[in-house]
Amino acid sequence: MATVAAPRRFCRCACFYTDNLYVARYGLHVRFRGEQQLLRDYGPILRSRGCVSAKDFQQLLAELEQEVERRQRLGPESAARKALIASSYHPARPEVYDSLQDAALAPEFLAAAEYSVSPGADLKGLLQRLETVSGEKRIYRVPVFTAPFCQALLEELEHFEQSDMPKGRPNTMNNYGVLLHELGLDEPLMTPLRERFLQPLMALLYPDCGGGRLDSHRAFVVKYALGQDLELGCHYDNAELTLNVALGKVFTGGALYFGGLFQAPTALTEPLEVEHVVGQGVLHRGGQLHGARPLGTGERWNLVVWLRASAVRNRLCPMCHREPDLVDDEGFSDGFTREEPTTVDVCALT
Repeated sequence: MATVAAPRRFCRCACFYTDNLYVARYGLHVRFRGEQQLLRDYGPILRSRGCVSAKDFQQLLAELEQEVERRQRLGPESAARKALIASSYHPARPEVYDSLQDAALAPEFLAAAEYSVSPGADLKGLLQRLETVSGEKRIYRVPVFTAPFCQALLEELEHFEQSDMPKGRPNTMNNYGVLLHELGLDEPLMTPLRERFLQPLMALLYPDCGGGRLDSHRAFVVKYALGQDLELGCHYDNAELTLNVALGKVFTGGALYFGGLFQAPTALTEPLEVEHVVGQGVLHRGGQLHGARPLGTGERWNLVVWLRASAVRNRLCPMCHREPDLVDDEGFSDGFTREEPTTVDVCALT
């Protein structure tokens, strides 16, 4: 009897449709189950931030209802955009879509990844090959991509931005950017980056956060420019671990800042600021509170990769902090999986 590996079905937690809804005007993430719940849970803080009249509150309700409806449409709409882009888009830099080659990666990154899979590799040895930004916060930095690859990827992203193709935006906090799976860059670029290079590193750096069991990701590029998005409010990521790589261009300002873990009562006391260096990636835990200072001049493009381990998040959703209530979805979705058999009886399918 022959068996084959069953394809994994990734899911969302149902809290995606009700929790962590971002209200930009009031700089607040909220849970939304209805008018009375919103008023009860957030009335005082909303009033303190300018939501004072009945008109203000009704406008907020309408925005939240629209956001819930948008989130419910995300999976099918994203799949439709990806299919249209695959059939109709003509890249400016087609070589970016080739399978990831070592030539695209910085020598320091290759050396760190190679060390991580060598016999006897340990955390102490790996840290000699990375920059420790903060040992206390477990934030590290390493060159990831070469300058020519950053330039080629930026040219491709700008070409796509200027095309008439439909575009899905990364999240409600970023209005400008690109979802890499829709552009067709997950399979050739992001999946091998995670499987071949990031997982060995993360297994040594963050074994307690699922670093050695990463099985999905969400990768997107964000853009900051004058007249567009300028800064990013404080938040934590829907990820066990995060890689943030500065791709370019020329800019001032926009530094990352980090507080403590989101559970900590003094999470934003004396935040740590980290300047961007083009080509270099910052590694941190997804639950680390962080944001970006306002851009001063120029344009800043960053690649953000949310790295997920279903073995960790299947036990506790990092966004609602409860056992996840799973909802089937497209692609990697939010990285949750159902407990399903890992093999399928081929005879049963014939």
